[in-house]
Amino acid sequence: MEETSYERALIVGAGSGLSASLARLFAREGLSLSLAARDTKKLAPLCEETGARAYRCEATDPAEVERLFAAVEAAGGAPDVVVYNASGRSRGPLVELVPSEVLKTLTVTAYGAFLVAREAASRMVKAGRGAILFTGASASVKGYPQSAPFAMGKFALRGLAQSMARELAPGGIHVAHFVIDGAIRNPGRVEPPDRPDSMLDPDAIAFTYLNVLRQPRSAWTSEVELRPWVERF
Repeated sequence: MEETSYERALIVGAGSGLSASLARLFAREGLSLSLAARDTKKLAPLCEETGARAYRCEATDPAEVERLFAAVEAAGGAPDVVVYNASGRSRGPLVELVPSEVLKTLTVTAYGAFLVAREAASRMVKAGRGAILFTGASASVKGYPQSAPFAMGKFALRGLAQSMARELAPGGIHVAHFVIDGAIRNPGRVEPPDRPDSMLDPDAIAFTYLNVLRQPRSAWTSEVELRPWVERF
């Protein structure tokens, strides 16, 4: 069986956590990298480490997303792997939620994903190949108390991924949604001593993303659930 191979990756919503692990792994696999975030200064060390190019982009602005893809394409070619890792979050009792903050959460988590996916798909459809990966959460499949906006956004993201997978797979585009069921370890957040292994290792998550990208087209995965072994289903 022949694995699908890719050359150029774009990660939108890049930072120091999962996206950094993805960037390092993709770089080791020989992919050229582009990283997009609202604050590109924070990406300087990661770019130096991986050879990535950084682009400032507000993912909820259609014009900025269009400019991002045009700039990435002009610099080294259209990306054939696009990861959407951005999300917003507002918490609190339902009756105390601020409508503008709820709108922001939905816009970043779902509408931004649509804008990025639309630009990516428009190029991949012409090429007849590509992969679009979405980072979901526990809230993609179950809503928690005092977290309605996050659940609304992640449910919408999952729906977008499912619809796109069915529409685009026949054209050679692999769309996959990753349910990250648990907290992700990062440089500023580690497990408490009394709960070892209670967080997901971002490098381990990144490895699963890579394995999905390597899948032969005859058996593509459209959704994966990842959780630490101590997490309750």
